[in-house]
Amino acid sequence: MPPFLADALARVKPSPTIAVTTKAAELKAAGRDVIGLGAGEPDFDTPANIKAAGIRAIEEGRTKYTPVDGIPELKRAICAKFERENGLSYEPAQVTVGTGGKQVLYNAFMATLNPGDEVIIPAPYWVSYPDMVLLAGGEPVVVAAALETGFKITPEQLEAAITERTKWFLFNSPSNPTGAGYSREELKALTEVLMRHPHVHVMTDDMYEHLTFGDFTFCTPAEVEPGLYERTLTVNGVSKAYAMTGWRIGYAAGPKELIGAMRKIQSQSTSNPCSISQWAAVEALDGPQDFIAPNRALFERRRDLVVAGLNACPGITCPVPEGAFYVYPDISGCIGKTSPGGAAITDDEAFATALLEEENVAVVFGAAFGLSPNFRVSYATSDAALTEACARIKRFCEGLS
Repeated sequence: MPPFLADALARVKPSPTIAVTTKAAELKAAGRDVIGLGAGEPDFDTPANIKAAGIRAIEEGRTKYTPVDGIPELKRAICAKFERENGLSYEPAQVTVGTGGKQVLYNAFMATLNPGDEVIIPAPYWVSYPDMVLLAGGEPVVVAAALETGFKITPEQLEAAITERTKWFLFNSPSNPTGAGYSREELKALTEVLMRHPHVHVMTDDMYEHLTFGDFTFCTPAEVEPGLYERTLTVNGVSKAYAMTGWRIGYAAGPKELIGAMRKIQSQSTSNPCSISQWAAVEALDGPQDFIAPNRALFERRRDLVVAGLNACPGITCPVPEGAFYVYPDISGCIGKTSPGGAAITDDEAFATALLEEENVAVVFGAAFGLSPNFRVSYATSDAALTEACARIKRFCEGLS
């Protein structure tokens, strides 16, 4: 008898970040004083004007099916956003709206990848990238960045990874999980490589565009190199900057042929994103943006708190990220030791497991993101929780022997 489940499932694994968040919630429910640093979402509420737009949509009966990949009003707002903030000119036919950025990325892979097609993915990477490529039948080609280069790949690494089978280069800045952001000069050096290989397309994940710190200035590939415009899918969403993770709205703009293919995929899978969420997203993009700067300042303060706290821990080196709300400390100095509770710290997963069991701090181990030995901290939580978490991590590290 043939197996019931699809063979493709053997190629992928469940999301480790969701698993850590779920485990932390279970332990909290059981009475443990757990501090969860695994969730990748802002801890503050959706702005009032955006919530009001969602409520208004309900009251006005905007609860029916919409066009498969977005209402015209939202597509126009997205075009205006790209023009205003990125200097990129798109028309609505070049725009797609999905149920979160993840669906947009997945639709693009499903619409373009054939067996043997390769997707270059810099590591550390968001946990879902390789598995989405595998589910779509492609082959992830992981290019590891180093702590010494600020977790950013070099042009030489990109050049070496490109083959005749390369279909996509997947680019994420600022990065989940490291917070690393590519400067315009660094990105220009990568785009110069891509211009020499016209068969390679570019897929960006710009979800953390508005969460950048200090004098770092965000830029996106098609903005830096207009020659890449016709082969770039620029992906973004309202989840992070607008604290709308649960509303599930992501979007992208790119070549009409690709957008049409993605629309076909979506028409036979989920159909339209939530109608109410779409109207709220119109308000997010078209409405006041004045809350973004204070939220960014709040995250920057938390970043500095966590970086200082982790660098005070024996065996940990934590670089200062340019954006997002994550840090990705290196724990090379902790590997090979034994925890206060007697656990062997053989790798970063063992470190994270022992930290949760012995100090009630939940982090995501680095192997899940493709680069070890590290772990990811999301500092999208209160100063008090972050201060206490860093104190517990320091106590844990001081007890290693």
